[in-house]
Amino acid sequence: MQERTFFPAKRKVRALKLKVTCLFFCAMFFLSACSDARWVDQDSNGLHKSRISMEMKEAVPVSFFPDPVQIVSIGDSLTQGVGDSTNQGGYLPYLRKKLEKEPEVTAAYMINHGKRGNRTDQLLTRLDGEKMKEDIQNAECIIITIGGNDVIKIVRDHISNLTMDQFTQAKTGYKERLIKIMDKVRLYNQDADIYLVGLYNPFSNWLSNFRELDTIMYEWDGISREVVTNYSNAYFIEIGDIFKNTQEDLLFDEDLFHPNDRGYEMIASRIYGTMESNRFGENSLEASAKKDEE
Repeated sequence: MQERTFFPAKRKVRALKLKVTCLFFCAMFFLSACSDARWVDQDSNGLHKSRISMEMKEAVPVSFFPDPVQIVSIGDSLTQGVGDSTNQGGYLPYLRKKLEKEPEVTAAYMINHGKRGNRTDQLLTRLDGEKMKEDIQNAECIIITIGGNDVIKIVRDHISNLTMDQFTQAKTGYKERLIKIMDKVRLYNQDADIYLVGLYNPFSNWLSNFRELDTIMYEWDGISREVVTNYSNAYFIEIGDIFKNTQEDLLFDEDLFHPNDRGYEMIASRIYGTMESNRFGENSLEASAKKDEE
């Protein structure tokens, strides 16, 4: 049976190193057994006989040696955690708590590169920064929240005459920039899992007369879904339904726009659920050992 593990692609090197280490100790154990396990017994007839006892040990699972993981979050105010009463980074503390309950994770280190108001073009520029680049290179997982402010810009620019056409025309540029973001992240790190978080509609309290916004958010999420399919170990995470199909108060009281603590907790649960559903790795020791034998 294949070993279940979070972030399997990024842990490939670790698994190989662990495999070599285990093989080394198995070899040492084998040699020790051959030299030390021979002893003399005396049977009921007083005759002496020799016996060799060597026991093959099962391979040590990867989860026996738990690792810390580094998760880098980049993007806008959802990543920064605007609306979080604890100022601890929105969904990140909730996600860390869930991950650290896993037996193969000793600690989850969260690095937050969220910036309130960031659009796709601004995130692209920030991705050229050395600190963000270095953090992404060392990450097991990158989580991206982006796109909401692209929609907000259209609303603000055309607030007096808002139409569907304005959003339709902007989709092409949005898709191009999203692809560039994904390309740059993948360039920095070829192995890490990438999770692109979708959009939700916070405008119901402000633009109740423009009901097409639900459709717009759905269409823009469709772009994100399409983009991530072109990258390995990349996943889209829908959150729009969390805020739409609920009787709970999930928005920050001071602006009725950003998530509150409960909203961020639910976003973290959705992210964790997607991580968990994709945790079947291809690099277990059992699979690797079998491949070597063939």
